[in-house]
Order: sequence, then C-alpha cells, then structure tokens
Amino acid sequence: QVHLVESGGGLVQAGGSLRLSCAASGRTFIIYALGWFRQPPGKEREFVAVSRWGPGRTFYADSVKGRFTISRDNANNTAYLQMNSLKPEDTAVYYCAATEKVYIPSTKEAYNYWGQGTQVTVSS
Repeated sequence: QVHLVESGGGLVQAGGSLRLSCAASGRTFIIYALGWFRQPPGKEREFVAVSRWGPGRTFYADSVKGRFTISRDNANNTAYLQMNSLKPEDTAVYYCAATEKVYIPSTKEAYNYWGQGTQVTVSS
C-alpha cells in the first residue's frame, strides 16, 4: 500500500502562487508515476500534471502549461506542484495520485492510490 497526504492549499488572490506538497509513505518503491488532478466545484476530476517518480519527463494539461510545475524530492518521498499566475478557474480540490503502471498516464482510472485532497481557492 501507498499512503499519500497533500498539503499547501489555501485561499489566494488571482495572480498569486501556491505550492502543494504530496508526501508519500508505505511501499513507495512501487510507484512509477505520480500525478496531480483537480476537481472544480460541480465538475468531474480532471488531469493537471504527471511525472515519473524517478527521473523522467513531466506532462501538463494545456490549461496549466507554463504556470504550474511538478517536481519531486525522492529522498523525502515528496512531490510538489508549484502553481503560479493562479486564476479563479483554478479553484478546485487538488489531489495527488500514484500508480504502479509502467507508463505515465493522464487518466484518473489508471491511478490506484489517492490522497485526501487539499482545497485551493483563487479569488478574483
């Protein structure tokens, strides 16, 4: 089992920044990729970004490309999502998720470990 805990959400004005953290514990050696998803109010959960747990490429949703950056601190089993130039439409509950599948998926169905989520609210 892998246990994920997100933190770092909060209320920020449009144009501001936040950094989300995702701390992984348990059998972290089985993680191949770690993704970030978000669920805006009244909408489906959507893909934000994904990275290999080890060295490798990262991929971003078009809506966040150039504003969000995913990074990792493998020594501390922690991933980060740096969010800059935030917009009101970025308001959502943000989740990190991990998969053992040996590819880098952008669909939520491919992930079998999820954190509890952290609320990000961007005011206009």
